[in-house]
Amino acid sequence: MAAFPEIEKISYEGPESHNPLAFRHYDADAVIEGRSMKEHLRFSVVYWHTFRGAGADPFGPGCAERAWQLEDGSVDDAIRRAEMAFEFIEKLGAPYYAFHDRDIAPEGKTLQETNQNLDAVAEALSQLQSSTGIKLLWGTANLFSNKRYMHGAATSPNADAFAFAAAQVKKALEITNQLGGEGYTFWGGREGYQNLWNTDMKRELDHLAQLLHMAVDYAKEIGFEGQFYIEPKPKEPTKHQYDSDAAACINFLRAYDLENHLKLNLETNHATLAGHTMMHEMDTAGSQGMLGSIDANTGDELLGWDTDQFPTNVYLTTQCMLMLLKYGGFKSGGVNFDAKVRRESFEPIDLFHAHIGGMDAFAAGLKIAAAIRADGELARLLSERYASWDSGVGAAIEKGEHSLKTLEAYMLEKGEADANTSGRQEMLENLINRYVY
Repeated sequence: MAAFPEIEKISYEGPESHNPLAFRHYDADAVIEGRSMKEHLRFSVVYWHTFRGAGADPFGPGCAERAWQLEDGSVDDAIRRAEMAFEFIEKLGAPYYAFHDRDIAPEGKTLQETNQNLDAVAEALSQLQSSTGIKLLWGTANLFSNKRYMHGAATSPNADAFAFAAAQVKKALEITNQLGGEGYTFWGGREGYQNLWNTDMKRELDHLAQLLHMAVDYAKEIGFEGQFYIEPKPKEPTKHQYDSDAAACINFLRAYDLENHLKLNLETNHATLAGHTMMHEMDTAGSQGMLGSIDANTGDELLGWDTDQFPTNVYLTTQCMLMLLKYGGFKSGGVNFDAKVRRESFEPIDLFHAHIGGMDAFAAGLKIAAAIRADGELARLLSERYASWDSGVGAAIEKGEHSLKTLEAYMLEKGEADANTSGRQEMLENLINRYVY
């Protein structure tokens, strides 16, 4: 059963194209800075929004028209949905997909039945991967939807909820490994608190670290060599989530001796909720060697929640690609479209329009970022701003050759600091605009 019989494989037609079902900027084989666009961007389609989302919002049920939203929720339905999902991904030309365990297979009445359901669907996914060449970017476990996780999973005050979460992670890791997943992501959907009066924060953080260490140990046991990620998000649904932003995650990983095992999977909308830009979060993670993968979406500045909209802002994608190129590109992660069409965009074809637009926006951002880097003017201006650190007292400070006493002596002799130079913010913003339009 085809879900998109009228859609041909999406092709690249160039910037002059007016075809809404063609790429204007994403030319998969075009080489930029020594790698193809496909290799740079490693696009991934998510199972949860694209193939399980129905367009529901707090004020009404879903209204999306989806051939794969089948009737009885059986394993057979899940397999048919997988076939339609791979039809979409193959026609789109994305090389990867990503899923939660509960996206791909129904939860049974018991853990054993649930695991059997996963095994059956995983076998179908394996066959689909083999026939299409589409690969799994990363898998993860949904540790937030079931009511057993109302107080959290790894951070729950209920030890049995922790134990069930551990069992679920074990199985999700096995399935990810079986499917050749290149990573595994931990998103703490409810790992946080609503009220500190009923929360033992230290104990909860200890438990979260314990679960992560268990996963690291089990990965070694089963031979899983993919990259582990943790995904920052400051709030929603909890008032405060422990993985609130990149800096908090890095601090947590170092505090619990996990920094050599996990990197960060960053999301634009989560950065916004944390009061940051995606560029800030990527630079923070990259500067600490923790930049692993990104979820590609955006929020609405007029709305204060996680709207998960498709990215179309080329300034945003340029910033993302500048940071990605700065830190050497993806080693295992990718550009994962954790984004959903608006409730009003209810027809199946809207999924193509959304993903094409997002892929083009990132491809354009990649081209612009590469041009900025090739020109070198931004790098030169940045270097000039910090020139005082390249010689003299600045270089000596960076080499560790000074103390408070020696710097006091230096300034007593000199009398006053050299004059500051302008930050040239407006000129730099104009400089970036030269490349964008």
